[in-house]
Amino acid sequence: MKNITSFGEILFDVYPDKKLLGGAPFNFIYHVKKMTGSGNFISRVGDDDLGKKILSLADSNELGNYIQIDYEHLTGVANANLDKNKIPHWQIELNRAYDFIEINEQINHMIEEKTDCLYFGTLVQRNETSRKTIRSLFGKKIKYFCDLNIRQDFYSKEIIESSLIASNAVKLNIEELDLVNVLLIKEKSGIEETAKQIMKKYQIELLCVTQGSDGSFLFKGKEVDHCKINADKIVDTVGAGDAYAAVLCLGYLNRWDISRLNKLASGFAAKIVSVPGALPSDDLIYNEIKQSF
Repeated sequence: MKNITSFGEILFDVYPDKKLLGGAPFNFIYHVKKMTGSGNFISRVGDDDLGKKILSLADSNELGNYIQIDYEHLTGVANANLDKNKIPHWQIELNRAYDFIEINEQINHMIEEKTDCLYFGTLVQRNETSRKTIRSLFGKKIKYFCDLNIRQDFYSKEIIESSLIASNAVKLNIEELDLVNVLLIKEKSGIEETAKQIMKKYQIELLCVTQGSDGSFLFKGKEVDHCKINADKIVDTVGAGDAYAAVLCLGYLNRWDISRLNKLASGFAAKIVSVPGALPSDDLIYNEIKQSF
């Protein structure tokens, strides 16, 4: 089994009546760990109550070894403003602990000796400190999986392009595909043509475009696959993309056929939307998908 390391934000999603653990990089590696029994997570939390809760949960899942403690900055928080349809619109707080992830020998050694693939996104690159750290890990003899996960205005053309250049596999949603097209491709094209242009320009091996309830496209070389799986019931859609990304990354590393990969990733995401929050309360949901690995 390939060893996957995830780099990036871990935070609490704060609703009017509750706080739920979040952050795409942590959701992603949590699923990977549950499915395969292995995984590493690089992040940073504050020396506060929320940080202590994160460390406790991460340690209980053997994901706490590379989480740094910041004594100057608070743990990450995203405040949910619910609209009339109860759909959250997020306000992500600035200058939080995960913005200041530092490189050290322990991390360098883990990447060199215990990592086959490094997962990352764009939010963690909004601050210079964490951005320099992730970029210091680029260019190793490993694979790189980027889930763009554009949030608010925490991105730039340069951050997106450098991320694409570093990556072997990329996941983005339809809105992010349009943004990449406007910033970097600058041609009016459909999904397939835009995806192929991005892959060619940045030498990407596997590219995924998710469309929510309209399913997802996978592109690999000249191959194209589309899959749409309707969830039996939808409790909320938080974390569906991260669940999809976990299976997508594992399937990519294990060289699965893209049709099988798209179907399994879509099916697992459909299961996650049937439970509250991004992370399931028990491990039963993983039983079927674990057999694939």
